[in-house]
Amino acid sequence: MMTIEKIWITETEIWIRTSDGQQACEKISNYPRLKVATQEQLNNFTSDKWGIHWDELEEDLSFEGFFKEKKTSELYDIFMSHPEINVSAVARRLDMSQSLLAQYICGSKRPSQERLELIKSEIRIIGQELLKI
Repeated sequence: MMTIEKIWITETEIWIRTSDGQQACEKISNYPRLKVATQEQLNNFTSDKWGIHWDELEEDLSFEGFFKEKKTSELYDIFMSHPEINVSAVARRLDMSQSLLAQYICGSKRPSQERLELIKSEIRIIGQELLKI
């Protein structure tokens, strides 16, 4: 497990440095909730041995993800195309950990085909509920 020595946020990126001197960043623009946050909100984070957490923004980034090759997935494309869909709310509706759903979205974990269909089905149900309004 890596040990994070420093976390800092610029106007466009979130940076981390490990105890062995490796540095990595994530672009704020890749995260819809972070993209619309104020600098004050971005600076209002907590961290633990797994990642960075913005409770107010309902966003979490795992440290592992900073160093993984960035691949898009079907879920990534859905959630990035529709930032109005709240990942935490979808996870709660599925009785799934928000962290696990985030890992599916960012590609650090792959859902089974059955679970992928379950997630997409729940998003469709949300869409149908919105159409009724």
